[in-house]
Amino acid sequence: MRKARLNFDENQVKPYFELNTVLQDGVFFAANRLYGITFKRRTDIPTYNPDVMVFEVFDKDGSELGLIYFDYFQRDNKNGGAWMSNFVGQSALLGTKPVVYNVGNFTKPAQGEPALISFDDVTTMFHEFGHALHGLFAKQTYPIISGTSVARDFVEFPSQFNEHWALNATVLAHYARHYKTGAPMPASLVALLKKAATFNQGYRLGEVVSAAELDMDWHSLGADAPKQDVDVFEKSALGKMGLETDLVPPRYRSSYFLHIWSNGYSAGYYAYLWTEMLDDDTFAWFEKNGGLTRKNGERFRDMILSRGHTQDYGPMFRAFYGKDPDIGPMLTFRGLNGSKN
Repeated sequence: MRKARLNFDENQVKPYFELNTVLQDGVFFAANRLYGITFKRRTDIPTYNPDVMVFEVFDKDGSELGLIYFDYFQRDNKNGGAWMSNFVGQSALLGTKPVVYNVGNFTKPAQGEPALISFDDVTTMFHEFGHALHGLFAKQTYPIISGTSVARDFVEFPSQFNEHWALNATVLAHYARHYKTGAPMPASLVALLKKAATFNQGYRLGEVVSAAELDMDWHSLGADAPKQDVDVFEKSALGKMGLETDLVPPRYRSSYFLHIWSNGYSAGYYAYLWTEMLDDDTFAWFEKNGGLTRKNGERFRDMILSRGHTQDYGPMFRAFYGKDPDIGPMLTFRGLNGSKN
């Protein structure tokens, strides 16, 4: 349907998204422009797999900030999905600097071939690196409240915010280059890519809301509740919210919805939508105040990324944004303000 309506095919853009170029000329470039940090590839540090890359991260004053590992390719013995975590957490008490890692499951290219990825994969790289920044910029005394050790309805805020830079005109022009010729992505294709980003958002919003509601309802069962028929329970839970429809099924069914049962997201899947509102508000603030600048990046680092769990999140966010969270920017970025999506 997207191809028919927009004349857009994901394969059109893949030649402009070579993984290493996206990482160094996109993800790293945006971080450098915003925060002044730099990266140096380290090949002398042992890794658990030959495909894993390690970079030393330096702060704006040249001091060592930490290390980051990138483990991007699929393996038979590897969990699916994408995530960030720490090998070593930051702690002034313990005298440790952060060693973080980003994991993906991109298709590994044949020997000697370029790793061409989809724009969804590009977004994933920016997303997981947003988590990494949250860990790298940590400045806490105690490890239990350091970096990404925050509430589930706040931890996705920095990661989803960082996704916005993937389509920023300056950043996109810096990394979206043809892997053979080095030519920039044509303006017409950039326009299609941006238009495709808001395609079918009504459906996508519906499936996430359904999943969040289903998650909540499972965890609202009392300890003495009888064993549930999963299909009947799902139908009832979604029906109560007017979400039970074959047109928009839940994003995940209960039997394989990992976030319901583990990963620390139990009863917290709503966090993705809640923090999407926060990250869209923040990016709207950036756009109103000069966009991709060191001044804006330093403000975000100082007031959000470096704070960990040392403050209540409401006052922390309001201090940055200047007011309570606002649903307006989220609807705008999803293309739902008066659109037909």
